[in-house]
Amino acid sequence: MKVDTAFFPTTFDAAAQLARRTEEVGFDGLWSAETSHDPFFPLVVAARETQRINLGTGIAIVFPRSPMVLANICWDLQANSQGRFILGLGTQVKGHNERRFSVKWVSPVKRLREVILSLRAIWDSWQNNTKLDFIGEFYQFTLMTPFFNPGPIEHPKIPIFISGLNPLITQLAGELCEGFYIHGFHSAKYIQETVIPNLQKGLTKAGRKREDVKLITGTFIASGATSDEVEKAKAPVKQQIAFYASTRTYKGVLDAHGWGDTCFRLNEKAAKGKWTEMATEITDEMLEELAIVGTYDEIAKKLASRYKGVLDRVVVGLGSPERQDAGRSREFVQEIRQQLSD
Repeated sequence: MKVDTAFFPTTFDAAAQLARRTEEVGFDGLWSAETSHDPFFPLVVAARETQRINLGTGIAIVFPRSPMVLANICWDLQANSQGRFILGLGTQVKGHNERRFSVKWVSPVKRLREVILSLRAIWDSWQNNTKLDFIGEFYQFTLMTPFFNPGPIEHPKIPIFISGLNPLITQLAGELCEGFYIHGFHSAKYIQETVIPNLQKGLTKAGRKREDVKLITGTFIASGATSDEVEKAKAPVKQQIAFYASTRTYKGVLDAHGWGDTCFRLNEKAAKGKWTEMATEITDEMLEELAIVGTYDEIAKKLASRYKGVLDRVVVGLGSPERQDAGRSREFVQEIRQQLSD
């Protein structure tokens, strides 16, 4: 299993420093999220500052971007990283698409399928000079002139990972993708009872094998050097979990544990803007299922207990300042890798 981390740099200088450090301490991959900053720009910097690690978007929101625009960005990142780029795509939810990005929310799984297929058609036209002739229900790409064709690259096979939780997205990953990035809001029970069976349905449909699709996830971690610090770390993690648990799209995770009503209560509080009150709905029992909770010395073992034999990659943070020096970070990565391989 590969051990990755994520970063959220606010400047290019920070991106450069964090990318170098990620490779130096021994991580296998670095993922850039689309939150308050663009997910691709930090990876441009990271590609120049690293030589070994994978660089991926975890995730880029798909529907606000034309597949042709995505194709260009990915082609350049793949070429300039010498084949280390992974395109991670996610749909986000209806409210964000319509109200934050002002794009229509129509048949998201069918539309995502077309994005994946059209990207591969565009890349094939550039790599092999084939005629671009993709006709779908939502996207049509039939024009590619030499002036706009960037031409072939050394590593043309760009892995596409999609992210989500619901059964249809998971099946699509099994059918078409190189990887599935399980949403960080999950439990071990939900992965075993919902994600894995639906991934297998997609694999079976396409005649593929489990090893054809890499499973990856990040997880919430509440940690500290002492039990007192762990207790203090719980509050912000509960706040994060409450934010995701308030979204009805993710209610299935709570339903797996009989906590579905919590989603409705949180949704009501979110609608009223009672953000600070939401964390009180997340009990310690919920936290243990939806996050990794423990001291620094316990985290690696707990990660292995939950994900060993299930995932192909795991994304972990460097933790609090106690883990921020390079030596401690390197030890942390080595400990996780050892626990996962034992």
